[in-house]
Amino acid sequence: MQFTFAATKRVEQGTGASRRLRRAGVIPGIIYGANKDAINVNFDHNELFHLLRNEKFHSSVVTADVEGSKESVILRATQWHPFRPVVLHLDFQRVDASQKLHTKVPLHFLNAEVSPGVKLEGGIVSHVLTDLDVTCLPADLPEFIEVDLKDLSGGHSLHVSQLKLPKGVEVVHHGEGDPVVATILQVRGSGTDDAAGEAAAPAA
Repeated sequence: MQFTFAATKRVEQGTGASRRLRRAGVIPGIIYGANKDAINVNFDHNELFHLLRNEKFHSSVVTADVEGSKESVILRATQWHPFRPVVLHLDFQRVDASQKLHTKVPLHFLNAEVSPGVKLEGGIVSHVLTDLDVTCLPADLPEFIEVDLKDLSGGHSLHVSQLKLPKGVEVVHHGEGDPVVATILQVRGSGTDDAAGEAAAPAA
C-alpha cells in the first residue's frame, strides 16, 4: 500500500505560532535526514490523523508532497495531546533507497487458536514482544512480520531466532541472548492438569 500526503513549508516558529496552527487544524512537523537540510513543515490534521490510525503507515516508506516536491520518508516520532485525540507534532526522516534503515516492524500472530498449548491444554498466549527492531533497505521493508504459533505447546516459548524473516531483513539485537517473542502460559486446572488430577483421584 502506498501512502502520499501533503505538506507545506512552515515559516513561523515558536510555541505561540505552533499553538495558532493547531487551533487552525494544522500539525507542525519536521522532515530531516539523507544529508539534506531539515525543513519545518505543516500537515493537515484530519489527513494525518486518519493515516496514523492505519498500522501500515507506521512501518512503511511513505511520500510527503511538500509543495510539489516529493520526499520519500518514514515516520519517526508522533507527539499526542495527553488526553485528547489530537496530534501535536510529527517527525519524518528522509529515506535513501541505497542505504539501510533501522526501524520497528509490528508482529502479527497467527494460529494461536490451533496451537497445542491453547487447543489441547487450555493455555493462554502471552505476547512478550509486539514489534521487532530490524534493519533493511527501504525496498525490503515489510509492513509486518508473521509469528506462527501453530506448533507451540503450553509452558514453551517462541524466540526471535525462530522467526522467518522476509528476504533482506535482519534483526537488530540489543544485548545478548535470544529474546522471547511469545509464550503459552498454562492455566491451573485445565488441559493436562485436569487429566492428571482425574488419574490420581481414588475410585469411588
